[in-house]
Amino acid sequence: MAITKEQIQWIAHLSRLELKPDELALAATQLTSILDYINQLQQINTDNIEPLAHALDVSNVFREDDLKESLAVDEALANAPNRQGNFYGVPAILE
Repeated sequence: MAITKEQIQWIAHLSRLELKPDELALAATQLTSILDYINQLQQINTDNIEPLAHALDVSNVFREDDLKESLAVDEALANAPNRQGNFYGVPAILE
């Protein structure tokens, strides 16, 4: 399936790309080979293939979440060099 120069120009226009004439020729060649590959993939018989999201069996390797008591605000901010209420005080970055 060959792509014409006009089709490449239209695709470039839609993509807001400015392509030089040599880039148009290269893009046409590359897009043609991509479409040929897609057509080749479409020829594969997938009737007895079960749809899947991943090629390997994926299992959750993370531990279960355990609820635990968190630090109290006073404990969490005990070593803060500059505390402002229940928050860390930091230097202003905006004027």
